Amino acid sequence: MKEPRICLVVPALNEANAIGKVLGEVSGEVVDMVIVVDNGSTDDTSSIALSYGAEVLFEPKRGYGNACLAATRFLEKIKPEIVVFMDGDYSSYPREIDKIVKPILKNNYDLVIGRRTQSKMERGAMPFHARLGNRIAVILLRLLQGYSFSDLGPFRAITWKNLQRLDMKSQTFGWTVEMMIKAARLNLRILEVDVSYRRRIGKSKISGSLAGSVRAGFRIISTIVRYSLD
Repeated sequence: MKEPRICLVVPALNEANAIGKVLGEVSGEVVDMVIVVDNGSTDDTSSIALSYGAEVLFEPKRGYGNACLAATRFLEKIKPEIVVFMDGDYSSYPREIDKIVKPILKNNYDLVIGRRTQSKMERGAMPFHARLGNRIAVILLRLLQGYSFSDLGPFRAITWKNLQRLDMKSQTFGWTVEMMIKAARLNLRILEVDVSYRRRIGKSKISGSLAGSVRAGFRIISTIVRYSLD
């Protein structure tokens, strides 16, 4: 039987100091292709990614969702079996990609979400306002949608056929929660697994400031509310 084709998607915006560390720890025994989506960087993110053998896409229209959508459009030509999403800031551990994809390969799950737990989180990796926003979002998901999740972690894996079924639209940070809502509505088999989480390299576009967290939180909460009105 042919081994499943696994593609890793890494959205990146000015991650020159981190992207090499991320790509350097991705196992070629687990991942068949790495796609780095340069979301309008003004540093050497793309050239460093290329030096590590990644496929580099350029999406100048800023937004986490826009970067992910650019990758999915590209993947329509490849049609992998599993797509893994991971941030390019070195906050997640590339060696745990195997942990994320194994439930899909071994137990036929459709979507696996990396759950950032306190016991596996480096001190200071997630500021209080980021943890609070994350908590509010999962509570709203339960109250307005009836879905029980414990984290909106961006480190996740999904089968390609189901990613296509979701018909993703969000162009911003609402991408992660849109995926979760749509997957739950389609009764996909969803699993959360504990993953490690550390301080990112450089300043976060979201949790690096209260204003950034508020903007991202607004996008996420508005996505939850919008889908609750459908």
